[in-house]
Amino acid sequence: MASQRGESLDTVKTRRKGIDKSHYLYIAVIAAVILGAVVGLMFPEVGKSLKPLGDGFIKLIKMMIAPVIFCTIVLGIGSIAKAATVGKVGGLALGYFVAMSTFALAIGLVVGNLIHPGEGLKLAPYDPNKKAEVDSTVAFLLNIIPGDIPVLPTLFAAILVGFALQKMGPQGAPILKVIGHGQVLVFRILIMIMWLAPVGAFGAIAAVVGATGFQAIVSMFTLMAAFYITCALFIVIILGGLLKVVTGVNIFKLMKYLGREYLLIFSTSSSEAALPRLIAKMEHLGVSKPVVGVTVPTGYSFNLDGTAIYLTMASLFVANAMGTPLDLGAQISLLVFMIIASKGAAGVTGAGLATLAAGLQAHKPELLGGVGMIVGIDRFMSEARALTNFTGNAVATVLIGTWVKEIDGRQVDDVLSGREPFDEATMLAHHHGEPAATESETRPVPVPTA
Repeated sequence: MASQRGESLDTVKTRRKGIDKSHYLYIAVIAAVILGAVVGLMFPEVGKSLKPLGDGFIKLIKMMIAPVIFCTIVLGIGSIAKAATVGKVGGLALGYFVAMSTFALAIGLVVGNLIHPGEGLKLAPYDPNKKAEVDSTVAFLLNIIPGDIPVLPTLFAAILVGFALQKMGPQGAPILKVIGHGQVLVFRILIMIMWLAPVGAFGAIAAVVGATGFQAIVSMFTLMAAFYITCALFIVIILGGLLKVVTGVNIFKLMKYLGREYLLIFSTSSSEAALPRLIAKMEHLGVSKPVVGVTVPTGYSFNLDGTAIYLTMASLFVANAMGTPLDLGAQISLLVFMIIASKGAAGVTGAGLATLAAGLQAHKPELLGGVGMIVGIDRFMSEARALTNFTGNAVATVLIGTWVKEIDGRQVDDVLSGREPFDEATMLAHHHGEPAATESETRPVPVPTA
């Protein structure tokens, strides 16, 4: 038996099963945050005693920072080489992605400096050398988790390895393939760790609220609201303005055309889920296959506008909450680090959190204690991140198609006006045919999602 879209019943069940698992985690995190806040408000001392739960989760995330950074940077450098060989389209796409991601990071810094999220909480700084005053059993369990590997040396080594493999040419391809499999393994472990997010969020939120009271809840809501507003304004004003000036296309018409993909992303909290559909829809819109085949998959690794805004705003929130705000020099240094490290933060639950922790550890390790608060609200901000990333890649495809004159303007008008509706059968044929090969060739590695 097949569905109306031509999928087998087993395929439909498999997809629903995956989405349901993500929903369970999402609901569990929400429940944990609420319960942690209630415990912290009603029983402050009990809440503060639950801090080891949040600390243990942070240690697990720290454990994964170096492998995530190493694999994604090495593969990222390899994918840059592949995209650059495509010619004008690849070079133009990479230039645009770097410029727009940097701009998004800068916007996050500006908004963070305007609203000062987390200010006044004055949480205790994280000191890795200080022995926590906890029960001996708790200390024993926490010590089981391996220590972290320094981030900056790992980043430096990854860049050297990446360029060395690039110089090796075909001889380096098998090594890149092995590292690609290693990245899949690393992200699978990270996904497993993220299933402990409800426990970590409960302990962290209970401890923070127990120590600071209602102010912690207000600060977290302020950050979330500011982040959602910033993402919305970025899409409408920055991306929409650029799209209108260059192509004459209205951003709201494009978003309406991608409405089903937005629902899919919102239900899974990952833009990866809509990747095949975006490729098919951009081709149906009138952008040529070569442009779509290069721009969309590469953009999923290098054009992360929502993630960029999140990383800088969250970093400033943690710094302010810990009572050690970053000066302008530290903020610029952090921005440069995030430009490089954020290239592996797409599509995988927890990768953005690991990148955030990596940036803080590289600049001010004492700020890591504040990541526990972000764990509690990270899932609430994941939809805005994913939707912004997805919209950024859709806009980039139309822009680059226009710049290289590989787009059918009449087809764009017909599709966005509703005269040429998208046929789901086209997407299914596309997904099982040639474009899938183009995607795998252009993208560093297929990254799993939770």
